[in-house]
Amino acid sequence: MSTRLAARTCVAGLAAGLLGVTSLGTTPAAAARDTLATTTVAEPESQTIDFGETIDVTLEVDGENGFSPTEGTSTLWAREATSSRWKAVTTNTSASLDFFDVRPWMTTTYKVVYSGHEAATSSDDSYEPSESAPFTVEVARTITRPTGGFKVSGRVRPRYGERPIVVRVSSEERGGFTRFTRIRTDRRGRYSLVLPRRSGVWYWSFVVKADRAYAGTRFKWRTWVSPERAR
Repeated sequence: MSTRLAARTCVAGLAAGLLGVTSLGTTPAAAARDTLATTTVAEPESQTIDFGETIDVTLEVDGENGFSPTEGTSTLWAREATSSRWKAVTTNTSASLDFFDVRPWMTTTYKVVYSGHEAATSSDDSYEPSESAPFTVEVARTITRPTGGFKVSGRVRPRYGERPIVVRVSSEERGGFTRFTRIRTDRRGRYSLVLPRRSGVWYWSFVVKADRAYAGTRFKWRTWVSPERAR
């Protein structure tokens, strides 16, 4: 073989080797295994609370494979009774972490939205976003009152200035109530009423009706006067 032919053979072999290396370098990276649908379930510990109280919301996010995703975030959203807009309350960096000490300031509807997660490697699954069914927590106004006596006074909170309280009366503890009077609070939600000294045992019901923002609330009051003292 001539020197020129040998040189040509070496160059051809080197070119083929380089082409092989280039081909290996352009192989695309492997994609994630699957993209799984998810379901999000959120439940409050109570659906009726008094103004100022808090609730915990339990959360469970599951993939269609039966396992809970460990990546992605879950956000608690709220829509107050007087609004049509959803607002984000807080976000947990763990998909199925519960929400603690949630404080609604009026009757509020909540839902939880899971962000989903796109896997970075071929050994992990990806998860689609999902959101829970909405649930509503009713908030009832509170009424303060004394521990006994014929003068009943206190305050209704929140936002109950110059509004009515209906007072009913009955000789039975669990029924037979009839309307006695209707009083109004002052600008700060305070009320006061002196009950009559009727002979025997009487039960009084103080009722604050529900409105768009708050659930109704009430309390019962008991008075007793002996027949001799009532004369």
